[in-house]
Amino acid sequence: MDRLWAMQVFVRVVECGSFSRAAESLDIANATVTSSVRNLENYLGVTLLSRNTRSLRLTDDGEGYFEQCNIVLQQIADMEAQVRQKKGEISGQLCIESPAAFARALLCPALPAFTAQHPGLSVALRQTDHAEDLIATGTDVAIRIDSVNDADLVARPLYQAHYVACAAPGLLKRIGTPQQPQALLPQHCLGIFGAGRYTVSDWTFACEGEHHQLTPRGELHFNSTDALIQAALAEQGIIYVLDVFVNGLIRRGELVELFPDWSTGSRNFYTVTPKARFVAPRTRAFIEFILATLDAQRRPPSGASIAVRQGRRGLV
Repeated sequence: MDRLWAMQVFVRVVECGSFSRAAESLDIANATVTSSVRNLENYLGVTLLSRNTRSLRLTDDGEGYFEQCNIVLQQIADMEAQVRQKKGEISGQLCIESPAAFARALLCPALPAFTAQHPGLSVALRQTDHAEDLIATGTDVAIRIDSVNDADLVARPLYQAHYVACAAPGLLKRIGTPQQPQALLPQHCLGIFGAGRYTVSDWTFACEGEHHQLTPRGELHFNSTDALIQAALAEQGIIYVLDVFVNGLIRRGELVELFPDWSTGSRNFYTVTPKARFVAPRTRAFIEFILATLDAQRRPPSGASIAVRQGRRGLV
């Protein structure tokens, strides 16, 4: 029995809360995970996991062993990383999770330059608007907006995005270019709504103590930033989106920013990694690369707090 491998499998089962999810994250068969943990228990002469058809629970022996396994595996990871860093090696597969709009606007165009810097590295990018369990899915780093759903994740400030009102030049040529938010006609504005509802979000503007709020009343509304941007490019209306998604389009003249002197709301983007895991050189290299790629002036302050929603903890 490879005891080190058996320890890794046992730890992953505990982290994932099930044998099947551990097998999926390790890309091995369920039977292999089961036999590995059983062989480890037989070797130690104790029961590590109390399990039935509906749940898993660490025994007293299992809790102590799990803590020690984490320490040993962390030490091994640290030693291996030190050796690789001395060689300057950034290799292996980097697994990234990102909101779809952020990935398409920023990550997808930037990743070829990142992999070109590190020929021994491959990148797997999952685009999703539904945050998943990083450990269970084997994700190295994820992009999150405003909050994380688990206290066992480490969030690092990445980018502070501000909302901008913008429209295609052709549309503005037809309807005229409003010089201030009060001149906006709601019927020209396309809205976005969140999950589980069809009520569009209001637009807010502020300038020198003056405030203005608008509810979009245009013919099209979406729950997708990508769809909203495509509608704007097709000259269907004026949109109000985070600048991070349209900076490139504005620079190229495909969209025109309105009211640049007015302040709007902001949202913070973060990189997120599992707290208990060693941050591999390839993960650190990616975080440094994406920080350098984005506008550093709009990064939230290093001391900025991030909301943590109550997540599920322990085994289920």
